[in-house]
Amino acid sequence: MIVLGSTSEVAQAFVEKALQEGEKFERIYLFTSNKETTERFARHIDVKFLQQSEIIELDLTKEINYQNFDYINSSLLFCATGYLGDGTEEGLYDNKNTQRIIDINYSKLVPVINYFAQKFESRRTGTIIGLSSVAGERGRQSNFIYGSAKAAFTAYLSGLRNYLFEKKVHVMTVKPGFMATKMTEGLPLNPKLTATPKQAAECIYSAFKKQRNVTYVLPIWSVIMLVIRNIPEFVFKKLKL
Repeated sequence: MIVLGSTSEVAQAFVEKALQEGEKFERIYLFTSNKETTERFARHIDVKFLQQSEIIELDLTKEINYQNFDYINSSLLFCATGYLGDGTEEGLYDNKNTQRIIDINYSKLVPVINYFAQKFESRRTGTIIGLSSVAGERGRQSNFIYGSAKAAFTAYLSGLRNYLFEKKVHVMTVKPGFMATKMTEGLPLNPKLTATPKQAAECIYSAFKKQRNVTYVLPIWSVIMLVIRNIPEFVFKKLKL
């Protein structure tokens, strides 16, 4: 199993869920830009599940040498890489903030997934699970830089799913709504619309086993986003969302 963004609480919860359900992995490759945090998780799954893992440093803001990944073979890739950055008010005209959001959520991430997707294609087997966001379904004034990157990532996953279908590789898009994670710590989130990493992992694992194409972590978000997508633009542009 390949995990991109392995410091993510959702990614770690998904790994645990899969192991609890009896999934067998020869090795779990934990890609991370924070080696210390990932080492604690690697020790945890080793002790609890006797699961071998390998930590691989990956910084999407730097040049990547793909030859370092040639030896890696897997049939499951879980991508939870993400960076919220500053909201529009604080970061709209901060080019470093904008570039980092775009790099980590899309432009530097896609080539990494493509690299492993090509391996899956050549073996005609595998599943790619990508965590996108409901923020990508319509640009909102509060975080449209982040939302635009997630919109691009959602479109990428949709196209990749279409492309790889006949190659026997499945691509699943996950659209979490509000999540109680480190990334959203301090934000005023409605608890009724907010999922825990454990809830997310259970939903994603179930959707993975059912080979779903697109899934929302909490079903209510599919209704919320249906409404938001269909608000007329002349009304929507006046809203404070």
